[in-house]
Amino acid sequence: MHRHDETCYAGAADGTRRSLLKSAMGVAAFAAVGGVPWLLPGLAQAAALTKAQRDAMTPDQVIAMLKEGNERFRAGKMQGHDYLAQKRASASGQYPAAVILSCIDSRAPAEIILDAGIGDTFNARVAGNIANDDLLGSLEFACAVAGAKLALVMGHTACGAIKGAIDGAKLGNLTGLLDKIKPAVAATQFNGERTSKNGAFVDAVAATNVRQTVEEIRRRSDVLAGLEKDGKIKIVGSMYQLVGGKVEFYA
Repeated sequence: MHRHDETCYAGAADGTRRSLLKSAMGVAAFAAVGGVPWLLPGLAQAAALTKAQRDAMTPDQVIAMLKEGNERFRAGKMQGHDYLAQKRASASGQYPAAVILSCIDSRAPAEIILDAGIGDTFNARVAGNIANDDLLGSLEFACAVAGAKLALVMGHTACGAIKGAIDGAKLGNLTGLLDKIKPAVAATQFNGERTSKNGAFVDAVAATNVRQTVEEIRRRSDVLAGLEKDGKIKIVGSMYQLVGGKVEFYA
């Protein structure tokens, strides 16, 4: 290597070291004031949320972070999660910022499409993202006991449970579950073919079902409704688009 090349190489190395040092100092300063790892795109999220970080956040800030996470997911620029570090950091306690009630569909894993890590969110999954007694109790635990700031109901496009409710499908215990979705079918205003073969109608019913679930949570849980009235949490609906990957928030 020529001396000029060596000088250039050394200069580049010094520049890299300076950049890394600046990044490390920035992260340290951010953490010192209660910064949240989700707000550092492009850097590895090495640890789970702390109580101080979570408690300093407002429900609107939690929504904003989930939106940013979804944008990273859609852009293919997700954080470099160190899941082992997150596991270790959360082993002695958990301080999730949100609880997400979503569908069991294998194509809609909430943590992934919102680019969240271990310890960041509670996740409750049931076909058709309905709210029965047990799930309401789980949401109450997440918010009233564990301190989550957001209860997010997430539906998705092309939902099989929605199609089953439209068709009036009957199969063991699934029959009773689909009966809970049928009110959304009847309540959906739609000009066109009202069948499970019409994807637009299926998605319209799914959106109605999300909104009805949000209202059912408020109606059937005095605990959660009270927390929302006091401004301590928000109860919000959303829809995940299987094509394109966008999560639309109804907030």
